[in-house]
Amino acid sequence: MDKNEPSFAEDPPLVSPSEEHAGGGWMRQLEANRVREREVLERLLLANLNEQKRTRRGRNWFRFFIAAYLMALLWMSHPGKEIPHLDGLSAKRKHVAVVHLRGMIVDELPGSADNIIKGLREAFEHPDTEAVILRINSPGGTPVQAGRIYDEFLGLQKQHAEMPVYAALEDLCASGGYWVASAAPKIYADKATLVGSIGVIMQGFGFQQTLEKLGMESRLLTAGKHKALLDPFTPVEPNQKQHVQNLLNRIHEQFIKAVEVGRGDRLKAGREELFQGLIWTGEEAVKLGLVDGLGSVSFISRQLIRNERLVDFTIEEDVLTRFSKKVAGAALGALPLGEASRNALSVGDSSWRWQ
Repeated sequence: MDKNEPSFAEDPPLVSPSEEHAGGGWMRQLEANRVREREVLERLLLANLNEQKRTRRGRNWFRFFIAAYLMALLWMSHPGKEIPHLDGLSAKRKHVAVVHLRGMIVDELPGSADNIIKGLREAFEHPDTEAVILRINSPGGTPVQAGRIYDEFLGLQKQHAEMPVYAALEDLCASGGYWVASAAPKIYADKATLVGSIGVIMQGFGFQQTLEKLGMESRLLTAGKHKALLDPFTPVEPNQKQHVQNLLNRIHEQFIKAVEVGRGDRLKAGREELFQGLIWTGEEAVKLGLVDGLGSVSFISRQLIRNERLVDFTIEEDVLTRFSKKVAGAALGALPLGEASRNALSVGDSSWRWQ
């Protein structure tokens, strides 16, 4: 073709009417498929939302039933409940109030001063209480906790001077347990009950020679000459040992005076025999004047008070508190604490114990 000759654009290909109709149908089919896909997707999303709503409703009902169950347990554990085998009596009749001191007399435990004092107060102050029995099964505890219960027990008796009060000793009533019991005007025990242990003990260990054999040394630093009192990795200094012994003697004397005030002229032996940490059976304790007679809670209520309607005023730790303590303990044990932090959680290797 001559380059000077004018050029023309090529015409587009011709499409027949039938082909144009076929292409339009394909586009409409594609659009219809897209609409159906959106509808399916919307139905799936709606079904998922409905399922989540049902799950939430089910979870809420489950939580409601758990809460109701826990509330029922809390209600059942409320102090002042009648002892099960003595039910069926009128709520307006007089009853014998029982408070149970179990286990160690230590803060944060069921036998803590706070729990026992609260139970005793509710027992004495209830309008239908005819008499009070403090039921004791304890190896002892700390002098502070035992002393608090002793003082409160005496104070409540003075406020309710007309009310008969007893202590009923079970398997063991030793140390701080007997300190508390001695506040009762009358003490009864089983013939095999272990009674006594009127003394004070402070325990610890010394590892100085062990470190020397291992080629180790203690690098303890303190601000205060006696801050590391009775440190197990350093020698015991005579003046520190004497200081601690004086503390033990003073607390021992407080214990002795509490027993002498509570028992008075009923004690049938001298200090050298009674207050040196020995324990005796219930039968022997009667002869020594530490116990007034042999008997149980049922014996006291039936034979002495003449009222077998027993109502338990013991303060029980509720389910939620016990559960939270277990969870807190588990969480604390799982923490990646360093050695210094772990030691900080423990007051020391030595501790006060009644034994």
